[in-house]
Formats: sequence, structure tokens, C-alpha cells
Amino acid sequence: MKKFLVFAAIITFFVIMGIAQNVVNPDTIVYEEPGPFQSLDPAWEYDTTSAEVIWQLYDALLQYDGTSTVKLSPMLSTNVPSVADGTILDNGMTYVFHIRQGVYFHNGDLLTPQDVVYSLERLVLLDYSGGPSWMLAEPLLPMIDGHYVLTIAQEVAKELGLSNPLSYTSLSSLGIFATDTKVPLNDKYKQALIDAFDLLAKDFEIKGNDVIINLPQPFEPFLYTLAKGGICESVILDEKWCAENKAWGGKTDDWWYYHNPTFSQDTLTNIENGTGPYFMKYYIPNREIAFQRFDKYWAGPAPTKYAVIKYVNEFTTRLLDLESGQADAIYVPVENLSEVENNKNIKVSVYPQLSVYELNFTWNLASEGNPYIGSGKLDGNGIPPDFFANLDVRKGFEYLFPYSVYIKEAYDNLALQPNGAIMKGLFGYNPNLPEYEQDLSKAAKYFKKAYNGELWEKGFKFSAIYESGDTTEQIALTALSNAAREVNPKFQINVVGELWPNLLSDSLSFKLPLFTMGYLADYPDPYDLAYAYYSSTGIFGAFIGQSFVSFAQKNLDPLVNDLLTTSNLSKRAEIVKQLEELDYKDALYIWTDQPFGIFVSRTWLKGWYPNGVRPGIDFYSLSK
Repeated sequence: MKKFLVFAAIITFFVIMGIAQNVVNPDTIVYEEPGPFQSLDPAWEYDTTSAEVIWQLYDALLQYDGTSTVKLSPMLSTNVPSVADGTILDNGMTYVFHIRQGVYFHNGDLLTPQDVVYSLERLVLLDYSGGPSWMLAEPLLPMIDGHYVLTIAQEVAKELGLSNPLSYTSLSSLGIFATDTKVPLNDKYKQALIDAFDLLAKDFEIKGNDVIINLPQPFEPFLYTLAKGGICESVILDEKWCAENKAWGGKTDDWWYYHNPTFSQDTLTNIENGTGPYFMKYYIPNREIAFQRFDKYWAGPAPTKYAVIKYVNEFTTRLLDLESGQADAIYVPVENLSEVENNKNIKVSVYPQLSVYELNFTWNLASEGNPYIGSGKLDGNGIPPDFFANLDVRKGFEYLFPYSVYIKEAYDNLALQPNGAIMKGLFGYNPNLPEYEQDLSKAAKYFKKAYNGELWEKGFKFSAIYESGDTTEQIALTALSNAAREVNPKFQINVVGELWPNLLSDSLSFKLPLFTMGYLADYPDPYDLAYAYYSSTGIFGAFIGQSFVSFAQKNLDPLVNDLLTTSNLSKRAEIVKQLEELDYKDALYIWTDQPFGIFVSRTWLKGWYPNGVRPGIDFYSLSK
């Protein structure tokens, strides 16, 4: 009996050792996905691929509590402000944060309350065109004429006494600088710039180790804007380090030199110095970024020493790496799930996600040097720059798309069809609102009506763009292209893949006639999505053309503003309903899917948990 037990123990030992030996690179976690990321600067980042990288490097004041997309927990603040404990005061206009002590940045500097103030101010001041600064500009800057301010340039316009200050979107539009410089033309302009900064700075007090934020007006989702979620723009940076690296140094009288930079002017794009659980070990552009455990992390060292995100656009390559153990987790499109579901060494997790995908019409296109619009005319070999400003054209495209077939074929039904920007899971979502279905006869009807029949007779030709490596987006555009040819052989849509940075740049330059995009909720409130898609100054609305901007200013902006200023829940739900009905009536976007999140990994990877507002992977919780 004893011999048998000893023998069994020996066998068990070698079985365990065998399993352990099968774990490839036990001190390194590798995740593979399409890419690459755009920027490491939290105040610049406004895409989930970049946010996923910044997530490993930086921390915010608050974080979401485990799997919850609503409940918050402390991070660099040791408290979540509340009325109950006296840290939310003055009817929701004063917030007190107890800043965690003994927190190190990766370069060895200690976190201070001033770093918190600096980081939040810098986000508002950087304010690059199409960026995330609006999320803090709204609560931190005083309202103008009853409207929330979206850029500090609007406060400067007000200080100068300009009419309609809300019409200004950047400092350069104010005409206050010498030509091709950021040097104020006179002392009056310089003082207006300083006074606008003072409006922002007066929001902040530092008392001992507390940061007290005094909002100029109530802002219901304020705490969510300070949490580390789908976008990481409110994370905390080291003021001293930023200044050493030629970013804004915290001065009152020069901040405008750092306002609305071009991408190449942003000095923090490829470097980092966060308080997060990992620091950047190296970065090979367009290929991979590697992280090393930060042993002085305030919450304790990560269980795994190294982590790597590799940018691999081909799914077959990613799959081979997963099967061989060279990758521990990979991005798997839904259409490829069947290739991993029956592998005993691979685990598949499906979870609800607050993200929505759509096809975007650009109502007014750049015409000069634009390779995506053919001849630039309605002659069968191109499209005119204002092609999608035509409602009949947009309606025709709405009825072209095969919504239910697409969700079944591309997602194996692991997605929902949205009926607008306010997706399921957000307050105000209404499943009873109308949604489009594919109807080729109705599509033909609207196309025949557009341009008084000229469009139907001559046809069109343009390119539609998706992110390279995202096969679901490719399937969506291919399906649209096929349906267009079925309706009329003269309708030609060329489906083109672009790397994410190029797609983003081209969309912001008004070059892309029709392109795929998605949005992971910054915070779980309907205003976040309503502003992004429906506001004339939102990240999508502002960059699909002046015709949309004019339409939104008249029809959508008042509703979007009311959604934020109204606290009554039934009234907020009614506002959402009105926005979604206008979206449907005026064919603003083609809403393709609200997918479930999918995480695919080797079974040896431990500690993963789902969160619907997290961008991708969180290495800190993972081990082998």
C-alpha cells in the first residue's frame, strides 16, 4: 500500500511538472490583436487600441469596481466622493478627493495633489481637434448662455466679448495670433487667454493631501469622467516629468502654445511615466509594445513580470500563435469562433459590452487630392463631395444593409442590432423604437428619387473604408457593396482596409465617403453617446461635414444639452427617444451591431474577468 502511494505521488508529481512545462514563457503574458495604437499621451488618446496600452501604464482617481460598469471604487483617490460621507457638497458642485500617499511614478517621482490638478487642467488645455478634452471642459468650464462649453477657446471668445462665443472651436479661429504662430497679437488677447485659464484654475483647491474640485455648475456624470474606463484621458501624469519632456509645464501665461497641437507636435506620444502596474519596456512601431512589472506599484506588484501586446492583423497567424502557446490570448472575430471553441486548451468567454458599431456617412468630403471619391462628380465614375448630404441617398443606403443576415453571419448572432446610439444597457434605451431592415425595393425607390433620377441613370463609384484586420467590418462593407450592385450594377463601392492611424487621420480630414467605426462608452450615461454622435461638436458629428453640423445645431444640439442639464429620469428618457427618432427619420448613421465582448485565451491564463467599459485586456489581474 505504501509503495503504491509513493508511486502515485511520483506519478502525480511528474504529471504536474509536465503541465507546468507546457506553459510557454510562464513569466510573460502575450496578447495579439490587429493594430497598432496611436498615442501614449492620455490627453491625446481617443481610441480603444491606445486606451488599452495606457490602461497598463497609468492610473486615474477612480476605477470601476470589478465587473460593474456603474459602481466605482478608489484608485489614486482613497475615497469615492459621496453625499453620505460629506465629500460631495453644495448640491453636487463640490467634490473632495483624498489623494493616496506614497504612490510612485515609474521614474521614481512621488504623486502629489498638484499632479492631479495639473493632469486635469492639461486635458482641457491640450484640446486637439477631434480629441477627448470636451469631457472635462463641460463640467469644469462655466456655461455660456445656458450651454455647456466644449473647448476653452469658447471661454476666450467670451472674455474678448465676441458675439456667439460658442461658435468658436479652436484658438486659431479667434484671429488673435500672429500669422502661422501662437504669439498673441496684443496684450488684450494675451490677457483674455490668461483670464480663461483662471476660470479653469479656480475650480481646484489643494488642502493638505486633498484635492477639492468646485464645479461652476452641476454635472451629473462627473465622477464617471474621472474613472479609468473605456477611454483613459483622465489618468494622472507627473507634472515635473511632463515639463522636462517639453509638454505644458503648468504655467498660466503660456498654455496656448500647447493648445490643439498636431500629432507630430505632441511630445508625449511615444513615452510614458505613469503610476500604473507596468512600465513600457520597449516599443517596436506597428509590431509590438512590451511592458515590465512596476515593483513599486501602490496596490502591490503584478503577479506576472512581463506583458506584450503584439499587432498581428492576420487571424490565422494569431491562431497559430495561440495554439502553440506563443500567445496567451488573442483577438478572435466572431466568424472565427468555431476554430477555437472545441480546443480543450483554449477558453472562450462571452460577456455584455457597452459598445456600438456603425457605418458613417461623410456629408461633406474634401475634394482636392481625395483618392476615395473617384472623379468627384456624379458621372458614374465618382461621387460629388456633398453626396451623403442628400437625404434620399442616405435613406437608400439604410435599406441596402442586410442587418439581420450580417449579425447572423458575422457574429453568429452574438450581437444585437442597435436602433440608435443609445445602446442596450444604457439608461433611456428603448427596444420599441423603429430600426431599419434590408429592403432593396425601398432602396431602389430612394436612389431613383435622388438627384431627380440622375443618380440612378449614371450610377456612382467610391471607396468605403474599414480597419485592416477587422474582418467583421470588412464583411459589413462587402455586404453593402454586394447589395448596391444587386440594386443597380452601376453602383460601385470599392472596399478598402486601412491601418487604424491612417483611417483615423483620413476620417478627421473628411476624406472617407463611408467608413466603419465603433464607440466604447466613455462612461455609462446616455449623454456620452448622444454627444459623440448627435452633437454638432461631437467626435463623430464634428467630422462628417458642415451640412451635418448645421443640421445638428438646429435639430440635435438643444436636445443633447437638455439631456445633460435635466435630472428628472422620465424627462431624460423622453429626450433620448426624441434623439433616436430624429436619427431614424434623417438616416444619420447605419447602425450595424452592438456586439458581445469575446475574450479568447489559453486555459492556463488565470485572473481574467469581464468589464463592459474596459478597453481590451488588463494585465494586472492576469497570471499563468
